[in-house]
Amino acid sequence: MKKLFVRLLLAIAVTALVILPSCTQPNSQSETANSALTYSWSQDVGPLNPHMYGPSQMFAQDLVYEPLVSYERGGKIQPALAESWEVSPDGKLITFQLREGVSFSDGTVFDAAAAKANFDQVLQNREEHDWLGLIEAIDRVEAKGDRTLQLYLKTPYYPALQELALIRPVRFLSPKAFPNSGTTADSIKAPIGTGAWVLTDYQKDSQAVFKRNENYWGDKPALEQVTVKIIPDGETRSLAFENNEIDLIYGNGEISLDSFKQLRDSGQYNTDVSPPLSTRAIAINTGRGPTQDLKVRQAIQHSVDKDAIISGIFYDTEQKADTYFSTEVPYADIGLQPYAYDVAQAEALLDEAGWQLPPGQAIRQKDNQPLTLDLSFSGENNTDKAIAEAIQANLKTVGIEVKLLGEEEQSWNDRQANGEFNLIFNDTWGPPYEPQAMVSSMRVPSHADYAAQKALPMKADIDRKIGEALLTTEEAPRQQLYRDILTTLHEQAVYLPISYSTNIAVMHKDISGFEFMPQANQVPLSKLSKT
Repeated sequence: MKKLFVRLLLAIAVTALVILPSCTQPNSQSETANSALTYSWSQDVGPLNPHMYGPSQMFAQDLVYEPLVSYERGGKIQPALAESWEVSPDGKLITFQLREGVSFSDGTVFDAAAAKANFDQVLQNREEHDWLGLIEAIDRVEAKGDRTLQLYLKTPYYPALQELALIRPVRFLSPKAFPNSGTTADSIKAPIGTGAWVLTDYQKDSQAVFKRNENYWGDKPALEQVTVKIIPDGETRSLAFENNEIDLIYGNGEISLDSFKQLRDSGQYNTDVSPPLSTRAIAINTGRGPTQDLKVRQAIQHSVDKDAIISGIFYDTEQKADTYFSTEVPYADIGLQPYAYDVAQAEALLDEAGWQLPPGQAIRQKDNQPLTLDLSFSGENNTDKAIAEAIQANLKTVGIEVKLLGEEEQSWNDRQANGEFNLIFNDTWGPPYEPQAMVSSMRVPSHADYAAQKALPMKADIDRKIGEALLTTEEAPRQQLYRDILTTLHEQAVYLPISYSTNIAVMHKDISGFEFMPQANQVPLSKLSKT
């Protein structure tokens, strides 16, 4: 009954859209085909609550909802729903002037009162967002007339504008779509935003249809419609693409890199690889079993042949990662010494740690116990599975047995939170999350970072320095704090960085206007056209 009610509301919302008289309708099947694109994703897009997280998919939330400010490549903050802003000298007040002439797709005016109502919804649910320093930093939000919105902060918070550009949780839902319960933490009536796209048809686990918002305040997409087909399996997605059932493959892990190489090398399609976006890494638990020992963690670092992984699995579409954050990330270019691939060094460290290799045995032992570690990854991600198998083989070479745990995604997420792992895949989030949001989340038990670092004797000091780095208004002290945090984590071998991950794109040759997006979880559908 509830699902039926939601679908009814969606239908009402769609009907309420005003179609501009100047919009011409397609006059042929060819014209219709050229104005529609089919994309594919591995999971259902979800309820698209802008203030919440899974199961909603970030790329779809980004189609419907907009931020006050946008993040552009290179870290520049640009106007979005806010035309301009001013930060007070003490850094504790940000005053936004909102854009005029903006409405939600149900016709409701976007103004300061609507913006404040959305902020209030997020702030009522602070605990859900405790990973994000901005939410903790906000004291209150006030509307001054129709166009002025004021954010009062408890303390200065230097990355406030960067975090306002994130896809969630601070984006804006029509107040008419707020639930009767009064809190969007429970649900929403329908996904109604100010964005360039409107969800017009939703069939759970099958497809979602987005149509162009004809009343959009900005540059309207060239396409009139995008259909997102839900295809969980990457190989099935590749076949659907080759059979012209979908027009675009975009993202990371949506198809195997073997399939990408085959499609690229065929010469029949346009393909591209994005600049580095985030770090593909393994978190190493400092408080569980053999990985409690620093020498064991260091030996793991020296045992993995990253060059072979880059060549054999990624076909050189990604770059080797020597540090948890790329040196392109602000505050991360601090001259850290990489852990070189050195089997002899790894073996020496394990010997020093008391893990000996008995004659005729393949696995080291200590106190009659084998050196066995578990490595957890999402079983739905074929790329991570291939990396896990390569790491398993590398570590066996130095006498470490690795048991692979390829799990359903929710189980893998649960393991990150409860700390039941020796090794677990734990990618960084890319811009604009790095480094500030990423290090802020290291203090929160729901993330693998916290579990991995928890047993470090200097964990309290790391967390204190993270808090200071986020709050200081002075650049030099902030640089030193980040240097201390990142150096400590590197020297303690908490993370095994593998590569700097990229998005891949494969499209039919009738697609034009393509460009990579600055955030890893955005898809450039508004940029595309078909001929």
